[in-house]
Amino acid sequence: MIERHLVESLALRALLRGRRIADVGSGAGLPGIPLAIAWPHARVTLIDANHKKAAFLRQAVIELNLNNAAVVCDRVERWQPEGDFDVVISRAFSDLGQFIELAGRLCSKDGVLAAMKGVYPHEELRQVPAGFKLSEVIPLTIPGLEARRHLVIVRPA
Repeated sequence: MIERHLVESLALRALLRGRRIADVGSGAGLPGIPLAIAWPHARVTLIDANHKKAAFLRQAVIELNLNNAAVVCDRVERWQPEGDFDVVISRAFSDLGQFIELAGRLCSKDGVLAAMKGVYPHEELRQVPAGFKLSEVIPLTIPGLEARRHLVIVRPA
């Protein structure tokens, strides 16, 4: 569990930069909560439409005393944030094309959309919609985890 969830989430710390991070489809708070802990000066918004998951996230934020994290219980396509995000990230939210279609508007013009994937996502890379461009696909090495992991970085065009 440590390698698969926590270490995998923290592996992103060296690859991404930003002051405002949105974790789309946050679920159990991965990778958003570990990133909020690792980046105390960043503002992390955990977004999930499921009320039970959002309640769990709110309690986790309270229990962990994460003053730099906020929880939004809404569908990402409906939510109207105040300002853009430097990093919009997802882990197991949807396929790449849908993630960009639904959450791409949250990304600042100089920001990135980062999708955590398992095996190299050949098919999904063809789904990058107009207005965005594939920047890179970074293989992730997670100590103690033999499964393949990749981080897909997409930027506004």
